[in-house]
Amino acid sequence: MTRIYVPATLPMLRTLVADSVLRPMGGTAFAVTPSLREAYTSGDTEELEYIAMRDAARASLRLLAIEAAADQPSWHRRVVVAADVADVSHRPDLDDAVVRVPGVIPSSAVAAVHIDEPDAEYAVREAVAVVDAADLGDPDAEFVLGSAEDHELAWYDPSELPFFLQVLDL
Repeated sequence: MTRIYVPATLPMLRTLVADSVLRPMGGTAFAVTPSLREAYTSGDTEELEYIAMRDAARASLRLLAIEAAADQPSWHRRVVVAADVADVSHRPDLDDAVVRVPGVIPSSAVAAVHIDEPDAEYAVREAVAVVDAADLGDPDAEFVLGSAEDHELAWYDPSELPFFLQVLDL
């Protein structure tokens, strides 16, 4: 089994709860891969998992940008779903931690869900607006992204999701 980190949004969590499956956007997730281990020769597995989760959180910003461009109302919170799956393929052509997940992920494979706290929403909203510019090397945009990434994601057990989403009225 491989622990993967799937970038998501709160509406994707609603679908996970309703349908008992998670559909990774484009089949993309992040994990500790051979390329990631090579890039960070001094990190242990826990540190490398944190890097993969951080990369997934940044990808979640991109998903929020897609929702914003489509004028979909959204909560400005990054979401990362940690799951244990058997069949992933490494995509070093995309980035060190990127993996491809075939199909959907059953809710039984979900180990944890990581979500921004409410106090991160302003920084996340600002980061969503500049994530593409940051990817293109804009130092001011990188600074704004860093403000969002300074917020740690909160950990939730998958069993807490229905209540969490109910509280948010999703």
